[in-house]
Amino acid sequence: MTESPVLHDIRAAYDAVAPLYAELFSNVLETLPMERAMLAAFAELVQAHNAGPVADIGCGPGHVTAHMHALGPTTFGIDLSAEMIALARRAHPDLRFDEGSMTALDLADEVLGGILAFYSIIHTPPRQLPAVFTEFQRVLAPGGHLLLGFFAGDNPLPQEFDHKVTLAYRWSSDSLAELLRQAGFVEVGRLQREPHQDERQFPQAQLLVRKPLAPPGAADTRPEHDTGP
Repeated sequence: MTESPVLHDIRAAYDAVAPLYAELFSNVLETLPMERAMLAAFAELVQAHNAGPVADIGCGPGHVTAHMHALGPTTFGIDLSAEMIALARRAHPDLRFDEGSMTALDLADEVLGGILAFYSIIHTPPRQLPAVFTEFQRVLAPGGHLLLGFFAGDNPLPQEFDHKVTLAYRWSSDSLAELLRQAGFVEVGRLQREPHQDERQFPQAQLLVRKPLAPPGAADTRPEHDTGP
């Protein structure tokens, strides 16, 4: 299959900056307590359902993959960039890292207990994002969870911005949540915070959703929580 020009450009851009990216961001979670809290909640939900491993899609040099694996779920990374995958394998030789695209994952149906997409959808053209979410639905087991990290905006329409690597988009949490709902996901929770002084000055957001246990069109009767005696 011929690769799209967009995927080719994203791969080339990240191949070119991979060593610098790893140097700048491999320890970034140490300064992000709110993101760590969401990752911990995601890990706990994945383990409670026990539906399969977590795929860190758009894993870059593997730092978030390793963090998630340390929290408990078996976790492996997938990235479009061969250079990023090479760096991840060197930094974390005990973990699995594969080249691949979120638009066509080399995974069987319903094999994952979780998908982590930590700022990895930001370069996807908006018209292509519904197809990406459909692909996430395909590989997630019923009851599996998806955690998205992204740059947030207050406009209902996605907004382009000049990312330092390649063209990117920011989304309002409501608009992205609606796309996920249309793809069949159920929202579990969300987080949005103001940027730190040394970050790009856009709000930072997380959306946590799950694939229902019941098939589309049927009621998902699983209780969300039970606070009774």
